[in-house]
Amino acid sequence: MTISHKEHNISDELATDMYYSMLRARRVDERLWLLNRSGKIPFVISCQGQEAAQVGAAFALDLTQDYIAPYYRDLGLVLQAGMSVKDIMLNAFAKGEDPNSGGRQMQAHWSHKQLRILSGSSPVTTQVVHAAGVALAGKMTQKNFYTFVTLGEGSSNQGDFHEGLNFIGVHQLPVITMVENNQYAISTPYDRQVASPTVAQRAGSYNMPGVVVDGTDPLAVYIEVKKARLSNKPALIEALCSRLTPHSSDDDHRVYRSSEELQSDKDKDGLHHYELYLRNEGLLTDARIEEMEAQLKVEINEATNYADQAPYASLEHNLRYVYAEEETS
Repeated sequence: MTISHKEHNISDELATDMYYSMLRARRVDERLWLLNRSGKIPFVISCQGQEAAQVGAAFALDLTQDYIAPYYRDLGLVLQAGMSVKDIMLNAFAKGEDPNSGGRQMQAHWSHKQLRILSGSSPVTTQVVHAAGVALAGKMTQKNFYTFVTLGEGSSNQGDFHEGLNFIGVHQLPVITMVENNQYAISTPYDRQVASPTVAQRAGSYNMPGVVVDGTDPLAVYIEVKKARLSNKPALIEALCSRLTPHSSDDDHRVYRSSEELQSDKDKDGLHHYELYLRNEGLLTDARIEEMEAQLKVEINEATNYADQAPYASLEHNLRYVYAEEETS
């Protein structure tokens, strides 16, 4: 059930912009799957079903100064933070122009210095500790920004999560931690990975508020992240959502999930429900959606073609950013 944007003083324009951002993430993600299945790119890890949480949070941040430490599913977040569709495709094709790692890391290890997106890695949850460090540096230099870090609920059981949040809580650092709880850590369901009924209730141990929010409603997530950012204190937000795809392109979730469960998750799709809400509010029409789809098709096609034809990094740059060269006089 989508909350009312008018009751929370959210403009019609902002509410509609959120939908476009969610649609963009979904269409880019769908293109990545097509490229993978056609043998063009080696790997995909999907955001489908989690766009509402990512986009709602992104709109609540100050993207001109806040730092972002995303996890691998956060396609919607990094697109709204300023990465282009071309950037995403260059990353997927592992080309030399890839702004994330110059084609060195696997797909969805987001990183962009100019956009203040902290580099991620394959070991999960390390970004929580990095977010704490960046926030501490900001506090020591008296800079006014927040650090926003995301992870999946499975990652909340790793040591870095507890160490990072404990440090954040001790020093009361301006960090918003959002757990995108999609109910599965690869093939392990929530009740076999987390002992507590919610991840958010752990916040009390770290001297910060914790809240559970409907992660399929971008407006609800926007309100909670906005509230946390205005508090000038740390916060733990658990956004409940559904993973509409397998864990990755190397997984088949039909092995461990029933067809009834998969259909139930599709019925909860935040993109679909938010579209219906905006239609009922008179903010979306068939013509407007067709216009959005046409615009996105052109953008995604151009980005795909560019990345497909772009060169790989040269052999001479193989060790660039890996080892430092000693200057000689």
